[in-house]
Amino acid sequence: MGDWFTSLLQNPAITTALGPALVETLLMVGIAGFATVLVGLPLGVVLFVTQPGGLAHHRVLNLVLGGVVVNITRSIPYAILMVALIPFTRFVVGTSIGPVAASVSLTIASVPFFARLVEASLREVHPGKLDAAQAMGSTRLQTVTKVLLPEARPSLVANVTTTVVALVGYSAMAGLIGGGGLGRLAYNYGYQRFQPEVMVVVLVILVLLVQLVQLAGDALVRRVDHR
Repeated sequence: MGDWFTSLLQNPAITTALGPALVETLLMVGIAGFATVLVGLPLGVVLFVTQPGGLAHHRVLNLVLGGVVVNITRSIPYAILMVALIPFTRFVVGTSIGPVAASVSLTIASVPFFARLVEASLREVHPGKLDAAQAMGSTRLQTVTKVLLPEARPSLVANVTTTVVALVGYSAMAGLIGGGGLGRLAYNYGYQRFQPEVMVVVLVILVLLVQLVQLAGDALVRRVDHR
């Protein structure tokens, strides 16, 4: 066991490549997570308010966004989606290689997923609270910003946590097509160079990263939940 640890610590993949790979993974997840919330939150709100019986019922808009954009994107496996998006990624960021480029496909894959979670969270808000806000003269925008979103805040924070955890897994897949990060490290050394110990180290780090995200998310949920 001691010899195994000694050889592991002397492995170039661990001594020189692990740190940069971890930074690349955090960069991918950070950029994609921020962009996902930025786009997915308003998209989820629109899906909720335009549904039948919603605050601003609009059948066509709800059908196009929910039935076409969100559902079709969610139905495409991420491995296929990230390959199909290579030309679009190159157009947006000028390259298809690196963590920033990988963030494009990560964001497009996770926005529909997060939007549906947001929609589900908003459905948990009691309709009576929305009716009371409107009865007191609140506009639709005020009802959404002052009542709907604050009431759903704990659930929304939990859904952000779930999405970031999913992004950690997606980021490992993105590394296989040039995204870098821990996934690329595991593939280059653990698979192609037959170094299973590198694969084990990467898996341990990914598990720890997910646990930290989940613990932070749970703590934040408890902090914002005043019920």
